[in-house]
Formats: sequence, structure tokens, C-alpha cells
Amino acid sequence: MKKLFALMLVSILALSLFAGCSSDNEEPTPGTDPVENNETVKVGLGSVSTLAKSRDAEGETTAQAQVDTTIAAASFDSEGRVLTVAIDVAQARVAYDDEMQITTDTSAEVKSKLQLGDAYNMKPRSEIGKEWYEQMAELEAWMIGKTVAEIKAMDLEDNRPADADLTSSVTITVDTYIAALEKAYANAVEVENVDKVGLGVTISIAKSRSASEENTAQAQVDSTFSATAVDADGKVVATFIDVAQVRVAFDEDGAVTNDRAAELKTKYELGDAYNMKPRSEIGKEWDEQMAELEAWMIGKTISEIKGMDLEDNRPADADLTSSVTITVDTYILAVDRAVANGK
Repeated sequence: MKKLFALMLVSILALSLFAGCSSDNEEPTPGTDPVENNETVKVGLGSVSTLAKSRDAEGETTAQAQVDTTIAAASFDSEGRVLTVAIDVAQARVAYDDEMQITTDTSAEVKSKLQLGDAYNMKPRSEIGKEWYEQMAELEAWMIGKTVAEIKAMDLEDNRPADADLTSSVTITVDTYIAALEKAYANAVEVENVDKVGLGVTISIAKSRSASEENTAQAQVDSTFSATAVDADGKVVATFIDVAQVRVAFDEDGAVTNDRAAELKTKYELGDAYNMKPRSEIGKEWDEQMAELEAWMIGKTISEIKGMDLEDNRPADADLTSSVTITVDTYILAVDRAVANGK
């Protein structure tokens, strides 16, 4: 963040000098580093999930669950302008054969679009010869300095950018990316001493099941993600962790039984409706336990967080044993990746 705004400041000052408009009594230039100017910085995390692209078994076509969770981690200045933004998509598929037995390796690592990089293989099908991550980098750069309202007002054609600054560099559809950013802004909270903000994602399909005598087939995609802000010393000043847990159920004939148009809420968005409290040995809902875990991470480096005492993958630290009993490995991994991706 500091490098970005430092470069902006240098460019503005250089233009002023060239025009002969500089003065020893000039006011500070707008757009400089908000942290150094003691301005308010807000950090937020937002996501949008869909299973609409899942397919039924029909004829020679076998069933396949597909869950797409679009995630945005962003920071904003006091006027709501985007300072940093990172967008990624957790796209996971679970394929079945004609007997509704899973053919996908559910133990294999599932990578997000950003993590796949060139392996996502959009470039050969792109009319501008750019991979997904390259186009997303262009879109994110265009968002910097704009408010969410200005971003939502982008000129579109067939849900693709028609803005002259983007038509040659971004041809992907953008509605879900903008929706995730809008949620990130709605969820944003004030944070002090922010140096970098990053997004971390981890995906699992391990809890998916094949059809059996007792149960019909069901795919389950768990996408865990974090927006984490650190200070100049690498200590966490804010972290937000959430999980999009999406189940795609099939009937005996391999047809999807979910309402494909229904809103899919994350664990945080579900709140009490996630219904962990009745099964919790400490009587706390998932979002309550996650708030405690996030608070514990504040002021710690990622090394200190990864060094947490664990027992059966649950916190054994005296500060957490009475407030957090959920398993924490995927949450720590998401934060670790967010810190590594900070910008």
C-alpha cells in the first residue's frame, strides 16, 4: 500500500514541478499514504457463491456439482475509495459416474483461479490472449481510487467492461466480482496501522459423498478465506475469516435437488442459523468462536499464529480453550496465505 501511494505522490509532484505550479506553501497532496496521514482505513471481506452451473445426469451426460465462490478482500479510505483490492474465485467441481459414484479425487488439492495461474488455461480461449489472473489484475488496478458506487457504474456490454480503459485488457464478465467487492465494503471496519492487506483462500471437497443404500449423492465444497491486514512489523492488526460451505444434493436419478437460484450464505452470514450452538460443548455459535479466534490473532505475527498450541487440531492455548473448540487448521492456512499475498 505504501509503495502504491508513494508512486502516486511522486507522479503528482513531478507533474506540478513541470507545470511550474509548485510552492513551498502547498497543502499536502490528496491521495498520499492514508496511514502516514493518520486517515481512516477500512478493511473488509465479501463473497458471493453459486451452484448454478451444476449439471444433472441426463442421457450419456453424467452428473457434476460445480460451486463458484467469488471473494474480495479490500481496503478503503475515509471517503470510501478503494486503496487495495484482491479478488479470487474458488471454483470446485465434483464429478460422478452413471451410478452416482464420485470420480473426482476428493483428497487432491483444489486451487482457486488465482492459484492456478496459467494452468487455468483461459488464454487459448481469450480473444485478447490474456489469462484470468492477468485480466483480474487489470480490473483491480482500474478499481483503485474509485468508490464502490463509481465501480458499479462501470459501462458494460453483455456484462463485460465497455469502458475504454478496460476493453482491450478485460473481457471476462464482472458482475460477481463487483458484488463481492460491494459486500467487502459493506462489511468493512476501521483499522489502524495498516501496512498491507491480503486475501488467502483454501478449498476442500473432502466431505463429498457418493450414492449408497442409505444416502443419495451429495457434493460438499468448503471454501475458507481470509482478509488479513498487517502493520509494518508484520503483526496482524485485523483479520476476517469466513467459510462458504455449499452442499449440492442429487436425487436417485442424478438430478440436482437444490434451488439453483437460492442465496447461499457463508457461516458468518448464517449466524445463529448455522446452528452449531446446540452441538457445542461450550454453547457458542460458529461466528462467536471465530470472533474469539480472530481477536486472539491481533498483535501476533503469522509465525506466532502458526505456533499456536493445539490438541486434536483444536486450540490448547489457555486464552482460547474456553472460547474456541472448532478445528483451526484451515483458518490458519487461509490467514497464512493472506499475509503472504499482502499488498
